[in-house]
Formats: sequence, C-alpha cells, structure tokens
Amino acid sequence: MKDEDSQRIVEEGLGSVGRLKILRALAKGNAISETKYSLEKVTGLKPIDVRKHLKILIDTSWVREYDYNPPVYTLNKENPKVKLLMDFFKSVDYL
Repeated sequence: MKDEDSQRIVEEGLGSVGRLKILRALAKGNAISETKYSLEKVTGLKPIDVRKHLKILIDTSWVREYDYNPPVYTLNKENPKVKLLMDFFKSVDYL
C-alpha cells in the first residue's frame, strides 16, 4: 500500500508543467515564501491555475501554506521527496 501512495503522490505532484513551474519558483526564488500573486508573475500562469496547482501541491505535502493576509507558500523542505526532487532539479540545471 505504501508504494501505491508514494506513486500517487509523485504522479500528482509532477503531473503538470504548471506544478513544476511553481516548485521551481519556490525553490529558486529570492524570498523564503511567495504569495499567489507573486507566483502568477514568476510562472506566467493564470490565477485559477496557480490556485489549482497549489491545492494539489499542498495536498501532497510538498508545499506549505501559511495563513497570513495574503496567504504565503513555501516548499516543505522537511519532506524527503521534496529534498530529492530539489537535488534532481539541481543536477539537471532546472534550478
């Protein structure tokens, strides 16, 4: 069962160019956290797409949402899959 859960999380997390752009922006950004608006500007995604992708990334525990006004988002660097993904992104010059 654990393998199926891991597979589902990876497929959901990496299943879209938009989510990859958001992960890259959060990993590469100069700020520790980003708002939806700043992610829209950096990624070029539409607001509805940023919201949709953030929800999935939060559900996979790859991104954390902090309840500020406006809410801010950070990579969940404590998640082992996120650490491995960031190492992979660096190794292929995606960051």
